[in-house]
Amino acid sequence: MINNKKFAFVFRVASFIIAAAGLLDLMGVFQGKLYTGVLFYYTAQSNIFAIVLFVILSVKTLTGLRNDSDFGACYFPRLLMICTVDVLLTFFVFWILLVPQLAGTLPLWTFSNLAVHAITPLLCLADYILFVKPNRLKYRDVYYVTIFPLCYVAVSSILGLTGHVYGRAADGLPVRFPYFFFDFDRIGLFALVYIGGIVVFFLIISHIFYYLSKRKQNKKPCEETPDNEVQ
Repeated sequence: MINNKKFAFVFRVASFIIAAAGLLDLMGVFQGKLYTGVLFYYTAQSNIFAIVLFVILSVKTLTGLRNDSDFGACYFPRLLMICTVDVLLTFFVFWILLVPQLAGTLPLWTFSNLAVHAITPLLCLADYILFVKPNRLKYRDVYYVTIFPLCYVAVSSILGLTGHVYGRAADGLPVRFPYFFFDFDRIGLFALVYIGGIVVFFLIISHIFYYLSKRKQNKKPCEETPDNEVQ
């Protein structure tokens, strides 16, 4: 765990720039276009979560530098853990579930694809590993990680069932759901099995974060609200 605020500030600003550039490139901004439909996908929304968090962490770290505080660079560890697990879903689902489905139809090794599906998730994980002190999480945090993805599934399902169309499949039929594993039109209620499996995966990963955090004790708390203290 690193306490150097200058290093943390540079790392977080660089992470913000890379994450933001990846998302903007995915949206076609650097090609003079704007694909707003990208924002309907979990990948884009989880990356936005990460980008906002990097902004918050950068500002907080800069404030700590100016105040010359003694709390290291550990800020909002609970929120960082939640964001990290949520955006890691993008990493695992894409490379394990989606790549076999999209092989040959999607350029995998472009900057935008690598940034949103690999680099940004790994930067969040690196920030957590590098700067978060042990014993900063509460047990309920392991369940908070499911709030964002389950809300996404609920809203996306409502949009699909009420007529939103993402595109056309090879058979010409409309695609009303963003991902095949909860496409109720094509796999029916089996989508609930996929969703349940992903929730279980979330909980396994968040429990790993929690128990690893508990392995070591640290007397110096992170500099944030009193709610950060372990109860």
